[in-house]
Amino acid sequence: MADDQHEEVSKKVSAEEEIRRGITIMRRVVQGRSRGIILDVYWNNQGQLIEPNGHTLTSFIGALVRNEIPITCDDWRNKELNESKEKIWSEIKRCFNIEEERRGFCMKLAGKLLRGFQTFLSSKFLKDADGNFVDAELPKKYESLISAEEWEAFKSKRQDPVFQRISATNRERASSPAYPYRKGRVGYGCLEQSMLQKEESSETSLPAHVLWKEARVGKFGVPQEEVLHVYQKCEELSQSLSPDDTKGILSRALDVPEYSGRVRGKGFGVTPTSLSIKKGKAPSNRELHARLEAMQAELDALRREREASASTVYRDASDKDSINCTFQPNIPEGISHCQLYLSSPYYRMVGKGKVHNVSGVLLHTRELPAGVFEGIS
Repeated sequence: MADDQHEEVSKKVSAEEEIRRGITIMRRVVQGRSRGIILDVYWNNQGQLIEPNGHTLTSFIGALVRNEIPITCDDWRNKELNESKEKIWSEIKRCFNIEEERRGFCMKLAGKLLRGFQTFLSSKFLKDADGNFVDAELPKKYESLISAEEWEAFKSKRQDPVFQRISATNRERASSPAYPYRKGRVGYGCLEQSMLQKEESSETSLPAHVLWKEARVGKFGVPQEEVLHVYQKCEELSQSLSPDDTKGILSRALDVPEYSGRVRGKGFGVTPTSLSIKKGKAPSNRELHARLEAMQAELDALRREREASASTVYRDASDKDSINCTFQPNIPEGISHCQLYLSSPYYRMVGKGKVHNVSGVLLHTRELPAGVFEGIS
């Protein structure tokens, strides 16, 4: 009897706390609009929403979604939602200074927030501690947003065997991640922004594996050994792979496949298109063999050219190799700027310098003949 009374009191307290907190309606934004205050929003160079006002816009979109989109919506791409989506976008533009080109991002974010709200309702009110279904009544907190008919339809869909099977699969997959994200509600975009500000860096973005590691640093400031191992592997791969490699360094280090339309370690809003990454299929064995033959032919041609150049030896009286010239290139007179490039593992510049083709220049107390490199720094 005492236990029943205690349980009843606990339920009343929980209900009162729930009602007291209220629903997020972003009154501050709406009241500011009535006073002519339009909030500016900002984006990083990868198209992600950042601060200031990034979280404010996200919360405002979530409030609009809860008001305009029924919780029974199964397909965000349903054309029947176009009118509601148009209203959401119109309200966003009334309160925020935002370009038309950002509509796609905002609509994708709205769809994500809708799915999050549906998951929250299901986990909070329709499941017990063991994950079993509970036939709960419509929470009083949401009576202004959800009708009784919608709630019953929502519960019915959550009990559907097909939905429960998919839900169980996704829940198992997400239950024990090997490298859990440890930054709470802070997304990759804002995390990158805070890192760049802290370092006072002039860079506009960070490598994906650097962000990935930082996102897995907990409150004690020390990442797990497994995370450091992946990060070190990424550092090694970054020295040997071309920046245009079709598979990301982080995916290679984790040994996992890339999914279409996403960039691992960058977070919501970043796509291969926004990073100008050209995806392509892996070359076949025949294509690889043809590339190797072409590279071998190019090496043979370079070798023959070097041997031909070496036949005309240009050498002064010095016994030091550092100031002897074994070829006579066509270099203009005077001082010319030059650059040194390497072609392996990918074509890149590794040094800059000057060519001194003038008389009277000394090296090791000896006068340099015309056409000899003084050096490359």
